[in-house]
Amino acid sequence: MERIVSRPPSLQLGPVEGRGIGWNGMVCLVAAEAALFAYLLFSYYYLGAVNPPGWLLEPHPKLGPATFNTIILLASSGCAWWGEKGVKEDRRTNALVGLGTAFVLGTIFAAIQVAEWKAKTFGIGTSSYGALYFVTTGFHMTHVIVGLMILLALFGWVASGMFSSLRMIPVSNGIVYWHFVDAVWLFVFATYYISPYLGFGR
Repeated sequence: MERIVSRPPSLQLGPVEGRGIGWNGMVCLVAAEAALFAYLLFSYYYLGAVNPPGWLLEPHPKLGPATFNTIILLASSGCAWWGEKGVKEDRRTNALVGLGTAFVLGTIFAAIQVAEWKAKTFGIGTSSYGALYFVTTGFHMTHVIVGLMILLALFGWVASGMFSSLRMIPVSNGIVYWHFVDAVWLFVFATYYISPYLGFGR
């Protein structure tokens, strides 16, 4: 007796087109983390509004390092997008260049941030302003480090040929997280470096 076996031309490995349970989980994670940053930034604006003049320890913060870091993070976000696009189009070289460059730029950002912390004339225990500054930027730095670990893992997995245009949800999730880290920095930058020049907290 003959046995008839049906074999599909190709086996689908999970959801395709960057959507699925993992994607929904990442969206929920980003929303929860965004709420935490919103609370921290709200605390800054609330305390700055109710405290007398002098609460703001840096009425004229140095914009040079922070502005350079902002440009670096925006560039890294573009590189990460390029890396994701490379995976989507099955162009491994483009993907590796994009992910690798994003990782290098993120590392430079972290190094500059640490140098800026060391240059501050106040500490986390100096006042409520000092506590908010270091907690907010430190919390962001934690996310940067996690994002760098994700980029490094994605780089290794893409190099080993684990992902393709049909299997790339982890890549999309990782890039979304990195975009989130970059977007949060824009709010931190506007709050701690731009708002004092606009007269807030003086």
